[in-house]
Amino acid sequence: MQIVRAHLAGFCMGVGLALKKLDALLTDGDKRPTFMLGPIIHNPQVLEAYARRGVGLVKTIEELPPGSRVVIRAHGIPRQDELALAVHGVEVVDATCPKVKRAQLLIAEQADAGGSLLLFGEDDHPEVRGLLSYAGPDAFVFESPEELAAHELLPGVEYFLAAQTTQDRQGFRQIQADLSVRLPAGVKALETICDATRLRQEEAIRLAGETDCAIVVGGKASGNTRRLSQVIEASGTPTVLVETVDDLRGIDLTEYKRMGLTAGASTPKSIIDEIEAFLQAM
Repeated sequence: MQIVRAHLAGFCMGVGLALKKLDALLTDGDKRPTFMLGPIIHNPQVLEAYARRGVGLVKTIEELPPGSRVVIRAHGIPRQDELALAVHGVEVVDATCPKVKRAQLLIAEQADAGGSLLLFGEDDHPEVRGLLSYAGPDAFVFESPEELAAHELLPGVEYFLAAQTTQDRQGFRQIQADLSVRLPAGVKALETICDATRLRQEEAIRLAGETDCAIVVGGKASGNTRRLSQVIEASGTPTVLVETVDDLRGIDLTEYKRMGLTAGASTPKSIIDEIEAFLQAM
């Protein structure tokens, strides 16, 4: 079996920066308790490693003890939570991905000018909840072109289009084209999909064309990891989504001669290396 490994598999810039900020807190000699407000990234193995180092995980601001330190997750948090943290008596370290922060500010600019947001993203994703907090009350979130097609667009409303930073760029372009037909005046489309996401998806499509099957490595709660799997499957190549090498044990892959290997932006290199070694040993 030949293994073809994607060059861009693993941590993106935003994930790397977020973890660097958290690591700096853990080595600065300050003994105050340190917390994450929501998982800093979507990878259970990384979160378990930080838990072993004493980093707490809370879901709400009220759980944070006064005087503690808290890291804002790479996906960002809603605007109202940022304001609440500022008066909660904790030290705040903002590890929001710069691309997510840019998307928040672009959305706020258009919403403040009177625009109504159409957001291509996952309604229950933490990044999307943060983006919506900058959009005002009239935003509409949709996960597919079909869902948007069924949504009524009101005359006289100035709509603008944006996407979760890890969304499928090809899908976004199709949505933009569909809206140009439905809205005679057109729609302003914000470029909020991260370049790292785009490049990983383009490489995944190339990988699908060169291999018989593809392994995608990453947390199952990770949106960008799931979309890597989806774009490969859409190319007609069988795809297996795994978190660790244990997920591959018992799966017969010996029928495949060329195996593709890629990973989501929150996947540590050590896990990708372990899976590559496992495949090579087959």
